[in-house]
Amino acid sequence: MSAVLPLPSTAPNWRDQRRLLWLSAMIVPVLPFVGWALFAWSGSNLVWWIGPVVLYGAIPVLDHLIGTDRANPPEAAVAQLSADRYYRRLLLVFLVAQYAALLLGAWVFASMQLSWVGMIGLTLTIGIVSGGGINAAHELGHQRGGALLAKLALAPAAYGHFLVEHNRGHHVRVATPEDPASARLGESYWRFLPRTVIGSLRSAWALEKARLAREKLPALHYRNELLQAWSMSVVLFAVLTVVLGWAVLPFLLLQAIYGASLLETVNYIEHYGLLRQRDSNGRYQRCKPEHSWNSNHLVTNLMLYQLQRHSDHHAHPTRPYQALRHFEDSPQLPAGYAALVPIAYLTPLWYRLMDRRVLDHYDGNLALCNRQPGSKYDREAEAAL
Repeated sequence: MSAVLPLPSTAPNWRDQRRLLWLSAMIVPVLPFVGWALFAWSGSNLVWWIGPVVLYGAIPVLDHLIGTDRANPPEAAVAQLSADRYYRRLLLVFLVAQYAALLLGAWVFASMQLSWVGMIGLTLTIGIVSGGGINAAHELGHQRGGALLAKLALAPAAYGHFLVEHNRGHHVRVATPEDPASARLGESYWRFLPRTVIGSLRSAWALEKARLAREKLPALHYRNELLQAWSMSVVLFAVLTVVLGWAVLPFLLLQAIYGASLLETVNYIEHYGLLRQRDSNGRYQRCKPEHSWNSNHLVTNLMLYQLQRHSDHHAHPTRPYQALRHFEDSPQLPAGYAALVPIAYLTPLWYRLMDRRVLDHYDGNLALCNRQPGSKYDREAEAAL
């Protein structure tokens, strides 16, 4: 089922029919407050699982029922869309709500007698909010003057290095074996996760150290963007620990780990098995829509500021979320991220779902895929040479 929004023939009369629907993203930071109200009413610790239930249950169902939207804004309207400050304000409102949700979660964890079931559910629900903050930071980090706000959005997940690595590392090396955030065909999520976390940290530090060296500054300098971002997390967690007590620190750390893991799960999905080919000079070709997995499932796109239109984002990184397009030649995911994230954890199911799609995208030519070294696909490709 597809819901295709009609577009007028002329840009001056065109209006973004999703304008109010973008507010759907606010559902994520509002969930802890709904959980709080339900807990006050029912006293059940199960209500704190509202985050996982909505993310992995309700949203995939809505994606399936409402379907996809492949409509693109007219090119003549892109300048109008990009200049409209409403879309940036939505990100700022999310940032405020994100911090409010974190403060609520920390207070509940430290002040209320929750069962283990409640504590785990609350930690996962707030972790989902922090993961959503990374997504908001992703959009802010690509906007002019958005770096500070992006660092603030990354602080609850303690993943401040993402800003440097994503913009200056991932976008340069995407869909190549050299990119720690591009998953390889035949690489499980559980093998990808330590590779991307460690590799991204190393890459971000090397990139920032090189930038400071060009300015004749040492790596350990107050202008180091990684140190700035990490300091925000340290200060945030320290203040909450002083105010609420040491009991809140495990909660803060665990929700941050889960929130960051959601980012890396999405990274795993976004470029799985895709490879930019080298030109005659040995350089990788320019990133095109065909080098990122795309999804037009409407509900998740609204919830994630159209992150799923990843093909256009990587081909045109400066294009704002409200103007991202669908391309017919981009490989399409079978579902939205909300449905695919738990599937990524189940390696045999993920391989069954996605490996054939990678092979179909390259007409069965394994030499064109980004393969996991030593995997069956790598062995088959080597044998075919």
